Amino acid sequence: MSSPPQFPPASTRVQATAETEKAQADTTAAAAGGLEASLLQLIQNHQHSSLKLREQTERAKRYSVRHAERVSDLLTDALNGGVQESYVIEKRIELEIRTLAATIAKFMKQTDQWLATSHAINTAVKEIGDFENWMKTMDLDCKSINAAIRNIYQD
Repeated sequence: MSSPPQFPPASTRVQATAETEKAQADTTAAAAGGLEASLLQLIQNHQHSSLKLREQTERAKRYSVRHAERVSDLLTDALNGGVQESYVIEKRIELEIRTLAATIAKFMKQTDQWLATSHAINTAVKEIGDFENWMKTMDLDCKSINAAIRNIYQD
């Protein structure tokens, strides 16, 4: 990351105060330059990691959106499939209801016809019974008249 501060090469002679001060100023400048370089390197590393993090976040966001859309599509398909199946079943039930209603109407008509026919038969049977009773009454009346006429002729 940062390079250690560079010191002036060692020399065997003793430097003068002006040279020493200049060397110290150079060392301080080099250290300051090294500090600047280190700071600049830290900033660049931070920017690079921020950029990587942004890219990862964006990729994760796209991935999440894509999968959320897929889940939404699957849920919609599942729901629509159920609704469609319910609609088909409802249509079948309506058709069966119409068929049953027609059959019931037919049976009601037949039942009414049977009732009317049985009522007519009952009425005819009653009339035949009444006729028989009338005939018996007439027969009795005729016999009583015949008996009365015989009594009259026998006397």
